[in-house]
Amino acid sequence: MPGAPVDGMAQSLSEDDVDRIFRALADATRRDIVRRTLTEEITVSALAAAYDMSFAAVQKHVSVLEAAGLVHKNPHGRERLVRGDPDTLRKAQALLDQYEQIWRGRMDRLDALLAGDPAGGPPPPPAPGAP
Repeated sequence: MPGAPVDGMAQSLSEDDVDRIFRALADATRRDIVRRTLTEEITVSALAAAYDMSFAAVQKHVSVLEAAGLVHKNPHGRERLVRGDPDTLRKAQALLDQYEQIWRGRMDRLDALLAGDPAGGPPPPPAPGAP
């Protein structure tokens, strides 16, 4: 259900948040902007100079990242400094870690089933002298 909290991450990310984050990270330029802004604050103008695209195009990428919570823009005189938000990345990583645990649990159960243990426990150790 759109807008509903993600299981195990109810206080952290809604389904809409997750969608925005991963859509934003699906683009290589936006991933690079996040990488650059995690190490230092940088102006949108300086970011635009690093890419073979218009200032407006880079500004649009930054806006998508900002809407996803992956970066924040802070006024500094006439310019806006962009800084990456590691907390949002940590929340996304925690979600990916949950998916990994689910996958590993399924693989462990499959290994146990293939080893002949229908209860789903870990496979028995190899017999002494077995290859």
